[in-house]
Amino acid sequence: MTQPDSGAPAQSTGGSTGSQPVWADALARLAADQARVHAGGGSKAQQRQHDKNRLTARERIARLVDPGTPFDELMTFAGWGMYEDVGGCPSGGTVTGIGIVAGRPWMIIANDATVKAGAFFPITAKKVIRAQTIALENALPVVYLVDSAGVYLPMQDEIFPDQDDFGRVFYLNARMSARGIPQIAAIMGNCVAGGAYLPVMCDTLIMTEGSGLYLAGPALVKAAIGQVVDSEELGGASMHSAIAGTVDYKEPDDDAALRRVRALADLYAQGEVAPWARRRAEVRGAPARDLTELVGFDGSKTYDVRELITSITDGGEFHEFKPEYGETVVCGFARVGGYPVGFVANQRTVIKKKLKSGGEPGLRTRIEVGGVIYGDSADKAARFILDANQAGVPLVFLSDVTGFMVGRDSEQEGIIRRGAKLVNAVSNSVVPKITIITGGSFGAGNYAMNGKAYAPRFLFAWPSAKYAVMSGNAAAKTLLDIQLAALKRAGHEPDDEELQRLYAEVKAKYDTELDPRYAAARLWVDEIIPPNDTRPRLIRALEACAGNPQQEELRVGVFQV
Repeated sequence: MTQPDSGAPAQSTGGSTGSQPVWADALARLAADQARVHAGGGSKAQQRQHDKNRLTARERIARLVDPGTPFDELMTFAGWGMYEDVGGCPSGGTVTGIGIVAGRPWMIIANDATVKAGAFFPITAKKVIRAQTIALENALPVVYLVDSAGVYLPMQDEIFPDQDDFGRVFYLNARMSARGIPQIAAIMGNCVAGGAYLPVMCDTLIMTEGSGLYLAGPALVKAAIGQVVDSEELGGASMHSAIAGTVDYKEPDDDAALRRVRALADLYAQGEVAPWARRRAEVRGAPARDLTELVGFDGSKTYDVRELITSITDGGEFHEFKPEYGETVVCGFARVGGYPVGFVANQRTVIKKKLKSGGEPGLRTRIEVGGVIYGDSADKAARFILDANQAGVPLVFLSDVTGFMVGRDSEQEGIIRRGAKLVNAVSNSVVPKITIITGGSFGAGNYAMNGKAYAPRFLFAWPSAKYAVMSGNAAAKTLLDIQLAALKRAGHEPDDEELQRLYAEVKAKYDTELDPRYAAARLWVDEIIPPNDTRPRLIRALEACAGNPQQEELRVGVFQV
């Protein structure tokens, strides 16, 4: 379990809003949006669940985790703004996250039966797969709280057949079992069709009375083979417990089932921790600082990222690597929650860069823009990533990046070659990697700073995060130029008023897509977190990563020099 962090800053709660009104508004909106998502299918659907003597997904989780411990929800905004033509799918119709059960972290995956009876939408399958992948990579034990009507049939062609669709759930189910990762399933409602395989492939299966487990329900059985059978005889808890032998423990209700899960979870042997986690030191508190006062919401405010780093490290200590070289990327080692970590962070100050002497004696200088990756900073970051792998230390990326530097001088300095080296190092790094997007995450900068495609163990975003191939204004102008060219080819020359309207439409659409909720809806980020939750959330993420003692051998292939 996480050691107490008695020196944590007083502001390190989601409720802190900082001194800037825009941050206060953004955090209030985040809390309101989370509350909307937590309502699931709404109060009437929750009441229907209670009328069946069943708890909702979040009520079940609250009773499952150890009292007084946090539940770190993941992918809260899955499906946000999607499937609105069929009533939406809040949180992807399932609740996932890491909670402490019997003193150790468990991944919890709970169907939300208030949302379309817990049916699987395309985003539901992807969310469960991501949660299972996190569990597999970190050797986290898993509890499945099953209450689902199966696949949402009107979208079956988007859920059923592909590599990362519904079938992948069972593939990962089996792979975790083969790896010896504990999995406990509790059926607390419906469990039908293909979804019936998941709980049966777990170590232990618990089922409550009144629940149903079958490949085909009574209506489908009648349609398929003409047999008339009621739900209990076909797939009730008593039948599976006494006749089929499928169920290991039959329980009268949700509370009894959850008590059984907790009791069984407490019996599992504790595995080895990762080598880097064995070097955990005593936790020292971080300096008290409100991060919303340091980092501006819209990206226009410059700040020294070293201040951000030391605001979340133990004792505010940071051992910076090559501090005077490649200054637009800051690298170095520290401890967070007692764990050793390496930081790779985008600097956001304006830098006066010393250059090699040219035709004149002495040194020349140039101005480098914060958030941009230059050739020397790419070299430094690539080297540091290799050093962290050599030391076996996890990497934390603080991403607030505009992209790589462009232009004649940058090209002649080999920015493509040097950027490729950094991407290679990020791709082949074998230590745990955690990414926190604090501002922009644009273009190839997203790749260099360990974006979703580069297998971060966890990827968090602040409400200020902006996630796209380029910034809003530049993208809007580019897209507008494309639209204008198409209109002109069609023989239409828009006037100034139409140009303004077209630009406003393009900009509004792109701004919507820049919002971190848009990214979170599609699982490009694992969770949106308030800035002042960064340190405690990072500590618990490291604790989750510590459960996997295995580390691959570092190989980088063709490495540019």
